Formats: sequence, structure tokens, C-alpha cells
Amino acid sequence: MSDTPSPLVEPMTEATFIAEAAGNDDPPTPIKGLRRLMVWVVPANVGIFMIWGAFLFIMLPQQITMMFGEENKVQNLAIASTIGAISALIAQPVAGQVSDRTRSKFGRRAPWIIIGSLAGALCLVGLAFATSYVGVVIAATLVQICYNFAQGPLSAVLPDRVPLKRRGTFSALSGVGLMVGALGGQILGSMFFNDIAAGYVLLAVVSVAILTSFVIFNPDYSSRDMQPEPFKFVDFLKTFWVNPIKHPDFFWAFTGRLLLYTGYFAVTGYQLFLLTDYFHIEHPEQVIPILGILSLVGIIISTVVSGPLSDRFGRRKPFVFASAAVVSLGFLLPWIWPDITSWFIMTFIAGFGFGMFQAVDTALMSEVLPSAKSFAKDLGVVNIAATLPQALAPGLAGVIVLTFGYAGLFPIAIVLGILGAFAVWPIKATR
Repeated sequence: MSDTPSPLVEPMTEATFIAEAAGNDDPPTPIKGLRRLMVWVVPANVGIFMIWGAFLFIMLPQQITMMFGEENKVQNLAIASTIGAISALIAQPVAGQVSDRTRSKFGRRAPWIIIGSLAGALCLVGLAFATSYVGVVIAATLVQICYNFAQGPLSAVLPDRVPLKRRGTFSALSGVGLMVGALGGQILGSMFFNDIAAGYVLLAVVSVAILTSFVIFNPDYSSRDMQPEPFKFVDFLKTFWVNPIKHPDFFWAFTGRLLLYTGYFAVTGYQLFLLTDYFHIEHPEQVIPILGILSLVGIIISTVVSGPLSDRFGRRKPFVFASAAVVSLGFLLPWIWPDITSWFIMTFIAGFGFGMFQAVDTALMSEVLPSAKSFAKDLGVVNIAATLPQALAPGLAGVIVLTFGYAGLFPIAIVLGILGAFAVWPIKATR
């Protein structure tokens, strides 16, 4: 990977880029080089998404079960997850809006990546020592708010600094970091299955170390000389709405991601209770690491192949359709064959399929952004479609389980995934 800018593209200054560019324009060359940024985006995403994998999918459900009993665990988790999801829905666009307007010698994104990770770490420690259900819900909600304040600005690094021809590869590397973090987080969470407090503290320390290192080793251009637009509260509120008629590609990209992520995480995000109550596994903490490795292998194989292929052919949509088909095939197995063996096979197949989508997803999203002035805000809105399903999955799955039983998760997830793939079809900014 060369760090030399394309001779066909006239380099922009950072200020010019923010003033004039859209998501399908090439940004200025990164200060320390594109290769360095591409390497570091993997651990940076690990630092964020291991929180979601460990905290949301393993440790919080287990903490609620241990503290408040088996009888109402589904309802208790659904309430906590729903409150947290609504907070995440608001937090990331707010973080993006604030980030877009930040003026500092460290750039627009770095201060919030650091502040979000530090505050999130403190909230994790608070969650570790919560003693009541209200305390758990408040602390868990604050964890989601704070880490979304780090994740939103981090996601804006792609349109801020990565040229169009490298976005598929960068997206694939981001996807690897995302899934290594999410699945590695589940494995880590299972290792602290009986010592939740220690697990939370470890997550806090590791995430701060990783995200601080990313900022230090990948400095951004100063934003102090950028002219801020006058602040009007009404205009601020309006920025959370992107007109689907004026920006239809943005609308369809958001809808597709929301449906695909919701379908996938409604099943995989409910893994702990599926293992204990659907497959009747007595010690799920012994099985989860093996499942995490299987899923990770499938995701890495498909991601590292699909991202560069997407760049080579200049196409994103075929990979989205293939992803939905493969994931749906995987989800059929435990639905028609409710045995733990089918879950092992499904884990690899669905991971492989989701990796195909993850490889091109970020690149596709970056190409439908309306303006560089609001990259982080717009990505914050789009990222709701990724963050919200992960946060809401336990609550949504709980409603499905209470209504249709555990088996009802699979057909609903299949339908959502297929609808999500078809939602991408009308996008014109990318093929």
C-alpha cells in the first residue's frame, strides 16, 4: 500500500476539504501516512467493539442474572438494553455534531476519542460495583453514551483521511477490528463469567490504552484555523434529520445497515440465553470461546478477501446481497435443527456471511455522505444503524422470545437480513 496520493486527484488542504467536499471526494493525505492509519484502525476498532462484545452480550446479561435471579432475567435485560439503546440513539449523532464543530490543535476527532474512552472506562468501573438494579441500568446506560462519544468521531476518520480507492480495503480492516473486538470481547467476557467486576475493570484499562495510542500515533491536522459556522440550536436539531428525498442514497444506506445489523445481532447477540435455554448447555462459558473463534475465522477469511475485491471491481452491492444469502443460510440450521452442533456450524457460516457485508459496509456508507462539514454527524446518524441493533438486540430478542419462543428469532432475523440487502439496491452513488 503506497502512501503516495493519486496523480489524478489534486490534493486538498484540510480546510478546503471541510468547506467544499462530499463523501465521494478524496481527502488530504494523513500526516503520518495512510499505511500507518490502516494498520492502526484495526486495534482502534478492537478497543471500541470489545466493549460491546463483552459488556452487552455476555457480562451485562450474566450480571443481571447473578444479581436478580433467573426468573425475570429476560425482562430485566430487555428493560436495561432498551434504555441503553435509546441513549445510544441520541449519543452518537450528538457526538458527531460536537466533533464536527470542535476546533483544536489536535483536530476535530482526537479530543472526543480520548474523552469518550476515559469517561466510558470510569462508568465501567462504576458498573462493576453497582449494587441495585437501578444502579446497574444507570451505569450501563452511561457506558453506552460515553463509548458512543468515542466511536462516532473514530468512524469519521475514514472520510476525513482515506482516499476513495482505498476505502474498500480500509473498510475491510475496520471490519476485522470490529469483529475481532466484538467476538474477542465475548471470549473475554466468558473468561470473567464468574468475576464480572474484574472483567469490567480490565475492559476499562485496555480500551483507554488502545484508543489513546491510536490518537498519539495517528495525529490529525489542526482544526483551529477552520471557520466555525454560527451556532443555532434549531439548526443543530435539524441536522439530526437527513432528508430522504434530497439524499436518497443516504436514506437507503441507513435503512439497509439497520435491517442487516438488526437481523444478525438479534440472534448472535442473544447467544448466552440461547445456549442456556434453547440448547440447554449447563456451562456456556466453556462453549463461548470456541464459538467466538469459529465466528472470527469465518469473518476474517471473508473480510480480507471481500474488501480488496470490492476495490478491484469497484462494486459494493454484490457483496451485500451475498452476505444476506449466506447469513440466512446459516440461521436456517438452528431453526430446523435445534441442536448445539447446528449452532457451531451456523456460527462459522453466519460469521463468513457477515464478514462479507462488514468488508464493504463502511466504504459504502462513506460514499453516500452529503458534506465534509458534517461527516461525523452524518456518520453518527448512519452509525445508529450499527450501534442501535447491537444495543437493542437483547431487548428486541427478549420481546421475540416472550412472544414466539426462542425459535422465533431465526425466521425474523432471516427476513430482516434479506430486506436489508434489497434496501441497498436503489443506491446510485456506488455499484
